[in-house]
Amino acid sequence: MSRIGKKPISLPKGVELKVEDNKVTVKGPKGELSQNIPAVITVSQEDNVVKVSRPNDLKKNRAFHGLSQALIANMVEGVSKGFEKKLELVGVGYRAQMQGNKLVLNVGYSHPVEIEAPAGIEFEVPANTKITVKGIDKQLVGNTAADIRAIRKPEPYKGKGIKYENEVIRRKAGKAGAK
Repeated sequence: MSRIGKKPISLPKGVELKVEDNKVTVKGPKGELSQNIPAVITVSQEDNVVKVSRPNDLKKNRAFHGLSQALIANMVEGVSKGFEKKLELVGVGYRAQMQGNKLVLNVGYSHPVEIEAPAGIEFEVPANTKITVKGIDKQLVGNTAADIRAIRKPEPYKGKGIKYENEVIRRKAGKAGAK
């Protein structure tokens, strides 16, 4: 039995879950998300508890069971609390700033890099070397943060680049001095 799939999902106050055919829609104070789930998976709701079940123990159904439960749990958390990823810019002269709803990065290229926020994503720049990506869709928040990080990945010698807040960069030793 799937450990993740068996976990019941509790709905916080103000969050509604609706299941129609293979589509699960979750509505909450921060917004609304919907997700298609496989036809073999059954979603049932009693009071403020949602349970996900499967018909048999086929390998594919076991995989879909845990996946569906995790997706629904992430949607419930997203519409109630939201998700955020924090990034740091490390390097001399590296900085970020907001211009309207665009994020402008100066990260060592000959030109500033401008990033438009996708629908449902919000950028914050609390300091000129820190970026916060916020939203209700966990996958979209993670993808957007990864896209920003990919602009200038941290390099292993000096650690310069864009990294996640608690990411540890494995450093390499430079060239040994000529004697």
